[in-house]
Amino acid sequence: MPQTVYLVTYDIADPDRLRKVFKVMKGAGEHVQFSVFRCVLSDRAREELVDALERVIERAEDKVLLVDLGRKDGRAAVCITPLGKPYQPPARKALIV
Repeated sequence: MPQTVYLVTYDIADPDRLRKVFKVMKGAGEHVQFSVFRCVLSDRAREELVDALERVIERAEDKVLLVDLGRKDGRAAVCITPLGKPYQPPARKALIV
């Protein structure tokens, strides 16, 4: 199943909702910087993420942006250009709990 890379940013007005959104996002992608995540998602995973976020945010007060960077094996691999500290794509490693 093809996967797409998304840059997800958010601006949440309420501290409690902010924590909830962060928790949802932490399960969906890599935390790049404040309120910014890089997520590699299938179409179904994207729908599930949007659904989870819709249940947490207040549409009249909060904003979440999902920016499609392209397919994981295509343009998305080279489309982030950092200024300042270099961007390091997250290394996949096993976590034993």
